[in-house]
Amino acid sequence: MTDKKAEKIVAIKGMNDILPADAHLWEIFENTAQSILQSYGFQQIRTPIVEETRLFSRAIGAVTDIVEKEMYSFEDSMNGDKLTLRPEGTAGVVRAVLEHNLTYEGPKRLWYKGQMFRHEKPQRGRYRQFHQIGAEAVGFTGPDVDAELIMLCRRLWDDLGLQNIRLELNSIGDAEERARHRVDLIAYLEKHEDILDAEAKRRLHTNPLRILDTKNPAMQDMVNGAPKLLDYLGAESLAHFEGVQKILKHNNIPYTINTRLVRGIDYYNRTVFEWVTDQLGAQGTVCAGGRYDPLIEMFGGKPTPAVGFAMGVERLIELMRESGETAAPNQCDVYMVHQGEAAQLQSFVLAERLRDAGLDVMLHCATASGAGSFKSQMKKADASGAAFAIIIGEDEVANNTASVKALRGEEGEAQQTSVPFDGVVDHVVDQIVGDHDHDHDHVHYHH
Repeated sequence: MTDKKAEKIVAIKGMNDILPADAHLWEIFENTAQSILQSYGFQQIRTPIVEETRLFSRAIGAVTDIVEKEMYSFEDSMNGDKLTLRPEGTAGVVRAVLEHNLTYEGPKRLWYKGQMFRHEKPQRGRYRQFHQIGAEAVGFTGPDVDAELIMLCRRLWDDLGLQNIRLELNSIGDAEERARHRVDLIAYLEKHEDILDAEAKRRLHTNPLRILDTKNPAMQDMVNGAPKLLDYLGAESLAHFEGVQKILKHNNIPYTINTRLVRGIDYYNRTVFEWVTDQLGAQGTVCAGGRYDPLIEMFGGKPTPAVGFAMGVERLIELMRESGETAAPNQCDVYMVHQGEAAQLQSFVLAERLRDAGLDVMLHCATASGAGSFKSQMKKADASGAAFAIIIGEDEVANNTASVKALRGEEGEAQQTSVPFDGVVDHVVDQIVGDHDHDHDHVHYHH
């Protein structure tokens, strides 16, 4: 009887592995974002990936695409609870703020990162499991914090070396202003119902604002002539919007007012903004944000103003690649090459001492084909991108020395040095620190 070959299992469509070759870009992005968020006074919050379904249907709105078509929802087989994989981060953060009374001592600046899930058609930079980094400033009333969040994003693009990301800005006012605009907007759209596509007709009486955001070329002229929400804003909303613009102008942050920029989620009000690019095809938004003063009260809390943003990490990683950012060539600072049992034992001791000194060390380990010759181990040392190979064989064990070979020097230079075991760490650290002053690409030294 022959064994039946096991069927190969692959990842679910739209839920992707992040492989070691790409992980370096993710580390650069996440570390840079975390550093900038902390520099603006934001503290990290981590919320569960799974929440009660009603958290999202209440926050996002029952007649939005996200709730109607995109959420991964299921019933808990143990107790029948209706649960959902989070499609966005704000609702969970606000739930945590209320549950733990985080604003008891005053406003909070919070940030999060992690996986989100939406059952969308996978396309470049948009997947069914995707990653976001977001910020929420809870308890702040004025336009100043809206502008601060926008400036924080601009600093991130600058630090990552990303260009051609532009800011679009709008105000969607307050609920009463949107209600007056909605009546006139529906009346206008009904007059042009013959132009509306199926999606627009479906949204006409449930979420007409989203029709303004259509990408359908046949509807553009009609939508451009629709009543503009900005014309319906009262004095307070206008003053808030002017306040945001004043700070941006004073800090030389260029922007355009896009009167068609809206939100498909019910809890937004006043300031809305998007950072967009033309470098990713049709899916050009890399970061979206806005003010959501009504949300905490919708969740049963006291009226509390709030504003935030979320950025799609996959899309920004794509932009980093476009700008020429590549994965790091080196996996370590030092590669340990050894031959024989005594040499292997000594290599373990030296590797630990080097790690204690703050270096990244890869120690050669046996594979299915055996321990490997000096020649094959040196090939692996070179391929690792390490700055140095430390070589220990029978002669080195007998002499209590290691051969330290520089792998990244100029060709033709004498690169190999015999160093007593007790002096190896100081020797290598001195060399690494010296090289670090001249070439940041060849070292991982982190002390």
